[in-house]
Amino acid sequence: MGKTLNLERRTQTLGQDQHGRNVWQVSETRVAWPANQSALLLCDVWDRHWSRGANERLAPLLPRMDQVVRAARSLGVRIIHAPSDTMAFYEGTPARQRVQEARAVELPTPAEREDPPLPVDASDSGTDTGEPTWHKAWSRQHPAIHIDQDQDGISDQGKEVYSFLRGEGRRRLLILGVHTNMCVLNRSFAIKQMVKWGMEVTLLRDLTDTMYNPARPPYVSHEEGTRLVVEFIEKFWCPTALSEEVLNSGG
Repeated sequence: MGKTLNLERRTQTLGQDQHGRNVWQVSETRVAWPANQSALLLCDVWDRHWSRGANERLAPLLPRMDQVVRAARSLGVRIIHAPSDTMAFYEGTPARQRVQEARAVELPTPAEREDPPLPVDASDSGTDTGEPTWHKAWSRQHPAIHIDQDQDGISDQGKEVYSFLRGEGRRRLLILGVHTNMCVLNRSFAIKQMVKWGMEVTLLRDLTDTMYNPARPPYVSHEEGTRLVVEFIEKFWCPTALSEEVLNSGG
């Protein structure tokens, strides 16, 4: 019997309480994903971000991210590294070529999904440390995350990632990385697109962050802003789980 990812997936649905008032109800469901049908994608875990605050918040997550990647890989989960706009750095490497050489599959018609506005205002680019403007500061994935050239894949294109995973019979996708309200939702390889293409997606909610400035609506702490975005994803896009469940899997 193959190894499994044992996850407790959390979602939220709109219902009514005993007084007939609308309330969001949290539910958690235990699932056992076959590891050989699953993948873990790292979204934009760059070596450097233009926002100092973003760099500072990513730093303490990196050891846990690498630990989860290694644990998932050991179970037979396919690891996809997706640091956008850095493919030139990886050109010619086995992990990059592995995805490029996968046979392209026909993309399904994207499902229509409700897409309400996010609960946090990041119209100022979301930095909370005062940087004046966006600029490309990254050149590769952060070196704290190990890339196994003999097993992993590298891509920043949704069509490539989808074809690669479907070619291997993998329909279940864990996602971690930054930033939840921007890249993790909106990249061509990330939550919205993969959900629309019919992949079964789960966000690792403790291994992500937002681009959010508490000086903007809804005027809450950065941590609360991240929590609100995670809850938004649970309501409208996909379930979430905790990284410790990956580390504790293996049955």
